[in-house]
Amino acid sequence: MTEPNEPLKPDDFPLEADEDRVRRKDGKPIAKTKDEAMAHEIAERLNAEEHRREEDKWSA
Repeated sequence: MTEPNEPLKPDDFPLEADEDRVRRKDGKPIAKTKDEAMAHEIAERLNAEEHRREEDKWSA
């Protein structure tokens, strides 16, 4: 997994859920979750947040 407190970078997205892990697009795991559903939920939310952040850059 990534080092503790290592921030995600735009190049890490989109994140993917793989069983009980959340992975960067290069396959490196960033988090282990309780179950597969939670991994999918976390990846989806982080991807949506990053998408909004990128859209904010375009509109500025």
